[in-house]
Amino acid sequence: MKLLCFSDLHRDREAATNLVRMSREVDIVIGAGDFATRRQGIQDTIDVLSEIKVPSVLVPGNGESVEELTEAVKIWENATVLHGSGCEIDGQPFWGVGGGIPVTPFGDWSYDFDEDTAEKMLDQCPPGAILVVHSPPMDTVDHDQSGKIRGSESIRRAVERLRPPAVICGHIHSDWGKRVQLGPSLIQNAGPKGVRIDLPLPSKTSR
Repeated sequence: MKLLCFSDLHRDREAATNLVRMSREVDIVIGAGDFATRRQGIQDTIDVLSEIKVPSVLVPGNGESVEELTEAVKIWENATVLHGSGCEIDGQPFWGVGGGIPVTPFGDWSYDFDEDTAEKMLDQCPPGAILVVHSPPMDTVDHDQSGKIRGSESIRRAVERLRPPAVICGHIHSDWGKRVQLGPSLIQNAGPKGVRIDLPLPSKTSR
């Protein structure tokens, strides 16, 4: 299963155009939030990304709400928005939780959640699901420019409990493109350039 993963476009139409081109060589596209900037301009990138023809799984970032993203992607036939919810594509389950976790210092515009709320949204994630989150699990791909850890405790606990094959995230710009292992789980901070991940197809016996 060939995945194209990205995050944090922040209204960058050129980056979105490049992702459309890259999507022609994969099976599924994953967008881990922040299509807009400070709740403005979400359509700038969605209008471009809507040309992607393969199934696409998206979560909101802290730069747009789930309602704003859901409304924007009505023009994108193959996109599914997840937030405390899941879907299945070609036998592979996905689970998504968006927003900034924990609450960011950015103020009222930021679409954020505390750890307790996030834990409830992660609780129903099925075993074997690819986890799509905007915020990284704590102490993985979440180090800011000063080296401070900015990730989520609740997401890390969910990863340690569920052991998903992959966790796709963004949010922390200084770790864009960084990939680490947390137990058996691949943790990828995607970034706007897009990264390819090849995973084994899910086996019927594991479902």
